Amino acid sequence: MNEKIPCSSNQKKQEALTAKKDENFSEWFSQIIQKAELADLRYNIKGFLVFQPWAVLSMEKMFSNMERVLQRKGHKPYYFPTLIPESNLKKESSHISGFSPEVFWVTHGGKDKLEERFALRPTSETAFYQMFNLWIRSYKDLPFKTYQRANVFRHETKATRPFLRSREFHWIESHCAHASEKDAEKQVREDMETTKEVLHDIFGLPFIFFERPSWDKFPGASRTFAADVLNPDGRLIQQPSTHMISQNFSKAFDVKFKDKDGKEKYVYLTCYGPAISRIFASVMIVHGDDKGLKFPWEIAPLQVVIVPIEKEDAKIKDKSKKLKEEIQKFASVEIDYGDKRPGEKFNYWEMKGVPIRIDIGTRDLKKKKITVFRRDLNKKEIFNESTAIKKIKEISGEITKNLTEKADNLFKNKIKEAKNLAEIKEIIKKGGIARVEFCSVEKEGEKCAEIIEKETGAEVRGTRLDEKKKVHGKCVICNKKANHIVYIGKAY
Repeated sequence: MNEKIPCSSNQKKQEALTAKKDENFSEWFSQIIQKAELADLRYNIKGFLVFQPWAVLSMEKMFSNMERVLQRKGHKPYYFPTLIPESNLKKESSHISGFSPEVFWVTHGGKDKLEERFALRPTSETAFYQMFNLWIRSYKDLPFKTYQRANVFRHETKATRPFLRSREFHWIESHCAHASEKDAEKQVREDMETTKEVLHDIFGLPFIFFERPSWDKFPGASRTFAADVLNPDGRLIQQPSTHMISQNFSKAFDVKFKDKDGKEKYVYLTCYGPAISRIFASVMIVHGDDKGLKFPWEIAPLQVVIVPIEKEDAKIKDKSKKLKEEIQKFASVEIDYGDKRPGEKFNYWEMKGVPIRIDIGTRDLKKKKITVFRRDLNKKEIFNESTAIKKIKEISGEITKNLTEKADNLFKNKIKEAKNLAEIKEIIKKGGIARVEFCSVEKEGEKCAEIIEKETGAEVRGTRLDEKKKVHGKCVICNKKANHIVYIGKAY
């Protein structure tokens, strides 16, 4: 609980954010990455960045929370090689065709040209399933639930953006094998529940799960479901996706099991991919404000900072030390003995998003009071010394809840009904999500989706599993009979 955190005395002079989040989101995002020292973009390969301690400390906690839930639900951790033989990728045609433009290839070992190219893993289905072929023998082995924490590499051809769209990202990928299609469907729903338990209940991120249309499925999947988090600027960010993998994969890798009836059958496969570095971007964006970052309690790099106002005063030092000793029993805490003025320190830690700051001055000391600043509410509260630790514990339990409740309001009034292309344009322009009746989410609906994207810059995100309303009208684009209700939004 007591990680050593870089304090302001070790930092170069920090300037406050000058961009307003609601007025110039792009500049705000760039500034917060630089000024809160989350990543250094000066590494000399485009699309690759150096993650700095403040981001890494939070992401480590994010990984830990996700892995804890996965392990509780029966997933076992593995480490797989970073390199995947080209022959593996070629075994499932739609998979290789979907990823080929994005693959980084290793062609030489030293001076020697390799007999076969190796891919820097863009994802690991073909690595896992090769081993599933060796490990799975009987129905007693199923469900076979695995995951790994890994970096994946994709030669992203679109404009890269730190955390949101990089060429290397840090994630968890879970791969599971099941005896039946019904069991695979249960796993997909479990993945959705895991997303709620972690992304929403711990990280404080609201989202909607959509089943993607056929033209936007994961390469090699029969069905794809993805959680879209809404930015305050109205754009969507795809976060964890979960997939029912086509049995072409289990057949290509000959992943079979002997069932209770003694017959050999092909397994049903699923995969799930929470990209922690990308989820971190949503934490920054959804919770941050014009002062800087705000962190949910559980994933804050530093949970409490103590700022002695008169830092040379012996009594202040003693009080700061005693407070730290008490707080570090339940939270990460540091004392800022840096040379900056108190006001600069306040601004610095508010920009860094530390949930609780304790200011200790001689005036409060004489009155036996403690001043606590809450980053979630951006306000100070004053407590008696005798009850301060109890109050800080209480506040620590409120911070994530408060941030989550505020974030949940992002979706309120954002989803609007549209009956024609003009209405879709207007909704998207105002940062909303259009809900429309649509002809088909299979291949025949792709032309209508292309018209929407060309005219509005937004995409058909898919259908909702919890959608109960029956469809009676006509497609908002082609005017043919509508068979689905779909949602349209702009995405990063």
